[in-house]
Amino acid sequence: MANMEVEGEQMVEDSGGREEFKRVAPWNKQITVRGLVTSLIIGVMYSVVAMKLCLTTGLVPNMNVSAALVAFVFVKTWTSLLHKAGFVSAPFTRQENTMIQTCATACYTMTFAGGFGSYLLGLNKRTYEQAGVDTVGNVPGSYKEPGFGWMTGFLFVTAFVGLLALVPLRKIMIIDYKLTYPSGTATAVLINGFHTEKGDEMAKKQVKGFVRFFSMSFLWSFFQWFFSGSDSSCGFSQFPTFGLKAFKQSFYFDFSMTYVGAGMICSHLVNLSLLFGAVLSWGVMWPLISDLKGTWFPKNIPESSMQSLNGYKVFIAIALILGDGLYNFLKIIYFTGFNMYTKINQKNLKILEDEQVPKNEDLKQNELFVRERIPVWISCVGYVIFSVISIIIIPLMFREVKWYYVVVSYLLAPALGFCNAYGAGLTDMNMGYNYGKVALFVMAAMAGNDSGVVAGLVGCGLIKTIVSICADLMHDFKTGHLTLTSPRSMLASQFIGTAIGCVVAPLTFLLFYNAFDIGNPSGEYKAPYALIYRNMAILGVQGFSALPLHCLQLCYGFFAFAVASNLARDFLPERVAKFIPLPIAMAVPFLVGAYFAIDMCVGSLVVFVWTKLDAGKAKLMVPAVASGLICGDGMWLLPASILALAKVAPPICMTFLAT
Repeated sequence: MANMEVEGEQMVEDSGGREEFKRVAPWNKQITVRGLVTSLIIGVMYSVVAMKLCLTTGLVPNMNVSAALVAFVFVKTWTSLLHKAGFVSAPFTRQENTMIQTCATACYTMTFAGGFGSYLLGLNKRTYEQAGVDTVGNVPGSYKEPGFGWMTGFLFVTAFVGLLALVPLRKIMIIDYKLTYPSGTATAVLINGFHTEKGDEMAKKQVKGFVRFFSMSFLWSFFQWFFSGSDSSCGFSQFPTFGLKAFKQSFYFDFSMTYVGAGMICSHLVNLSLLFGAVLSWGVMWPLISDLKGTWFPKNIPESSMQSLNGYKVFIAIALILGDGLYNFLKIIYFTGFNMYTKINQKNLKILEDEQVPKNEDLKQNELFVRERIPVWISCVGYVIFSVISIIIIPLMFREVKWYYVVVSYLLAPALGFCNAYGAGLTDMNMGYNYGKVALFVMAAMAGNDSGVVAGLVGCGLIKTIVSICADLMHDFKTGHLTLTSPRSMLASQFIGTAIGCVVAPLTFLLFYNAFDIGNPSGEYKAPYALIYRNMAILGVQGFSALPLHCLQLCYGFFAFAVASNLARDFLPERVAKFIPLPIAMAVPFLVGAYFAIDMCVGSLVVFVWTKLDAGKAKLMVPAVASGLICGDGMWLLPASILALAKVAPPICMTFLAT
């Protein structure tokens, strides 16, 4: 698509060769009332989906492309209905589509960036008890029960700092360094494709596919509810697909359309890594370690204790996560530093002529991106104001967190946010959780035995939220750059979406928290990362004395395995490296179980077969079908939660017994 500007108008040449004159609306016109309403609806819907994933597996796929597709579906349906009713509506532009996607994504991002399935939930009493009330470092009273007021306040004082930290560097990241931001680029390509004559036909097919599978998924979830009884052991989600013996080791298909849809979005490598981790842990290791009850750990100890089998599950998962995280953290830091050094040398030696002269459309994109200035003083003053508010408020919320901990965090945050955003631009990997883990260990060790666990979890939240949002903001700036959307409207959309998310995310969490059994190791909503993060903080306070017998040796082995597998994937030939599993994905089923890995592999199998039968149609329809499955199942959670709060139990309990 070639772009040029003639007397203030943007000339667009579409795929059919025709030239049309379209004026790019000013930034304040790109933010519309219908766009904000649509953003709110999509943001709430995806917040419910993301919250379910956070509280069940902790694994949330990137849904930017899906959000852009759903935004197009909503507004096109809206305008079509108005047109049939005889009303005239404003044209739906790519800029408005981008704004809606940005705002909705910022909203649902707060569910996992806000730590509702990890560090924030790790502060509650149930997780405190699961970590062991007699454990050194897990001191009495070191918990804080969830509440709408303090959770919303915590998000408001931390989230906006990340939005302002890197705004002055947007030109450097997007134009000067030409960072690709693959997810942001993919979203822009999809949006640009929708808003062409050919793209409109393609979008109609995707809309039909989305609506069809959304309806099927919603109705299927509704049907399943009737058989789920009032017990967690009832229903299709407890169907012993491979027999009762395999079922006891969590190997079964639970008919969850959310996980099947997520499996269609995630790569085959992620899904197969999940399955490999499930087979290794629940198929081999846990049965063997269970047989050593009375030798490695006491027979009469509660299953939830960290000195029982549960301790091996948690700490081996931590070893895998830390090994993978440390390797990728150092790799990204090296890659970022080397790339920046190369760029500086290129400029000094004036060899940038090797890069091709920008095309007309690149010049247009760059011109619009630079022309829409965001004053540096606004970012700096805003950052200081929000930082001062956090320095005052957070120690009042958590007495264990000293004000100077927050000061140090906010002094380091811009540099860490830059490193994370730069690395995400090169690799598409948002390493916010790894920066958060580093802060967790440092603050837990600094605060000591009495305050370390709470200080570590809160410090993790401060850093993780800021650096994650920095990378997400740059992804969205890249999308806006490629769709000719004003940076001012992008930043405003981020602010609006984040503000909505700071309210919607706690409300969504409390809906789940009050309606379902959150944190039950035997239930559906295990919230595995809450326990993992709390035990990381305990480990930071007391060291390796928290580990059960022989667990340290196993942790060493899996930490080394995580590093070795990453080295192998980076240095072995591609034909071999593509079969090496991802440690971070392997770690999730170690604690959660195998069932969701099977669901996601079913999604991967659907994509594989579909691609073999009709690659073109699969490429077009997979995002729409996956989005429909995820959103349909997610939407049923709202009425299901309301029924649970109203104490309305399903009429039938379908269960299976051995004869």
